[in-house]
Amino acid sequence: MTNTLDASLAVVILAAGQGTRMRSSLPKVLHRIGGRPLVGHVLDTARDLAPGHVLVVVRHERDQVAEAVTGISPEVVVVDQDETPGTGRAVEVALAAVPDFDGDVLVLSGDCPLADEATLSAFIAEHRSTGARATLMTAVVDDPTGYGRIIRDPDGTVARIVEQKDATAVEAAVAEINAGMYVFQASVLRSELARVGTDNAQNEKYLTDVIGLLHAAGERVVAWVVDDVTVTFGVNDRAQLAEVGRLLNARTVRRWQLEGATIQDPATTWIDVTATLAPDVTVLPNTHILRATAVASGATIGPDTTLEDCEVGEGATVRRADATLAVIGAGATVGPFAYLRPGTILDARGKIGTFVETKNSTIGEGSKVPHLSYIGDTTIGRGVNLGAGAITANYDDVAKHRTEIGDEVHSGSHNVFVAPVRIGDGAKTGAGAVIRKDVPPGALALSVAPQRNVEGWVENHRSGTAAADAAARARSAQEQGDDAQEEG
Repeated sequence: MTNTLDASLAVVILAAGQGTRMRSSLPKVLHRIGGRPLVGHVLDTARDLAPGHVLVVVRHERDQVAEAVTGISPEVVVVDQDETPGTGRAVEVALAAVPDFDGDVLVLSGDCPLADEATLSAFIAEHRSTGARATLMTAVVDDPTGYGRIIRDPDGTVARIVEQKDATAVEAAVAEINAGMYVFQASVLRSELARVGTDNAQNEKYLTDVIGLLHAAGERVVAWVVDDVTVTFGVNDRAQLAEVGRLLNARTVRRWQLEGATIQDPATTWIDVTATLAPDVTVLPNTHILRATAVASGATIGPDTTLEDCEVGEGATVRRADATLAVIGAGATVGPFAYLRPGTILDARGKIGTFVETKNSTIGEGSKVPHLSYIGDTTIGRGVNLGAGAITANYDDVAKHRTEIGDEVHSGSHNVFVAPVRIGDGAKTGAGAVIRKDVPPGALALSVAPQRNVEGWVENHRSGTAAADAAARARSAQEQGDDAQEEG
């Protein structure tokens, strides 16, 4: 979505925390759901709001987080938090990076990926329509454990926010929680943050203390209670990561269903937010459509299929397959039990069949690799049919080499093409052939040694085995039959 630039809006994304409860060497905001790091989803939403400024505050694993952030949104400003801990200090240093800005400041958390553009637009509109100095998003939940509580005066006015560790028993029982998203007037926020101290259980400079200071000064503070509590969900540990990932996926699946895709079993279908599905796509159970995969109209994907960074053409069928960085043409069929590695291009109406592995290869229009084959570093022309067990031997223990197979080539079963080698248009190869030299167009290539039968070998060399006993019985029966025929 592209909106008109809102120069009077700045978005500050807090991404400085360590996230110790994740128990991970990876910074919390870089853990992935739906094909994006957590902070990537927040950045996407910020971009949809079209603000004049986006600032991301970093500290823990600073370089790693900053690189990921700028890789997703190069236009953002990365701000370093200093040694003073707390969300209040994080916002303070962000504001210092835009000293002349005097509009509205939307503060978001880098670990809250479910807040969407529609919700945040309504949130900002509420702030602006009321003329409040500060507007905070709140939600009413069954279990408020871990969240800051919204403490109101008897008349319902927001008085302050109390963090979990600082709450009394009465305050901890409050069900209305702070969602961690705010809109402030920039000038007011600057002046009030300068007054916030660190006298609390965490010895941190809390952004939430600004609410109490504004209330004490008689300034207007509004609490906007969100209808869908899931948009407030953050991630603090691996269990929450999985739950938020599930919610995001359900939202993504539903979006594509409403766009015209048939998704038979949403509970077992996973679609990254970066993937795209055209109308009339059918997705069968246990299917993962990941990263930048694009599926065209009329294609059927699944069951039991994973596509990562793939392009699937109109009317194609991909079932029980695993594919990465592959292109599957219109009307083509893949699987079951196929493995398409990077660089695979299957042209229109082509086939990659059962127990076939392909890599860095182009399979031409209408060509088929039906069974039990490995095709690597190969170019296959149009109308080709490779027999079962075809192998392009592309590696000589030092370097990779290419195999070229022309148009309308038909190979026998169990062929090995020893690269580099070229098979000319219309050529054929016999069963069991090992092709080491180029085959001219229209030629038949054979590499068949005369068959030699060594009579009695099993009985002489495997005496006492079941095979030797069976051979002896068969030989005896054959001899008796020969004798009877002679007597007759």
